[in-house]
Amino acid sequence: MTSSDSKSISVRQAANSDFKKISALDASNNTDYVWQMELREEDTRIKVFFQRTRLPRSVELDFQNSIDDLETNLMKHTLVLVSESMGVLTGFLVLDRGTAQDAAIITNFAVERSMRRRGIATAMLVTAREWASRAGLNRLIIVTQSRNYPAICFCRRNGYIYCGYNDSYYSNQDIALFFSMKLR
Repeated sequence: MTSSDSKSISVRQAANSDFKKISALDASNNTDYVWQMELREEDTRIKVFFQRTRLPRSVELDFQNSIDDLETNLMKHTLVLVSESMGVLTGFLVLDRGTAQDAAIITNFAVERSMRRRGIATAMLVTAREWASRAGLNRLIIVTQSRNYPAICFCRRNGYIYCGYNDSYYSNQDIALFFSMKLR
């Protein structure tokens, strides 16, 4: 679909043979920060605040369960992209077509831990944005956990703007944050 000439990164639609490689990726991450939510209810208004909070110690973020779930539920996703660099699978991105506002929603993405900060996630994001534009969609939304501070920073660095949250989105009750970009 897309190729980055400067770093020899290619992005393509995933094939069935890719899912064993995807599940072998080290998608874990460390964070020293979270976006902590504070909810204040008053008589005439509700205020929700998110504040970057430094944790007392670095926390390991492990997303292996969501990667394992990907192979099981492959057919329900609109598009699964993989990235390769020099013939090695380096990352993946899962995109679903939203039911409201003609939006595409990136529900999961990761890059092999040893291959990060080389433009791989950005290349996959560009490909997802191009796909959504060709599909005539108006918006691209990225969903991430409030504790995944590295992903939050990535979204913001790439021009995505915070647009909402869901405090019961994940099965483990982590808060989901939504970041979006208008495509037209």
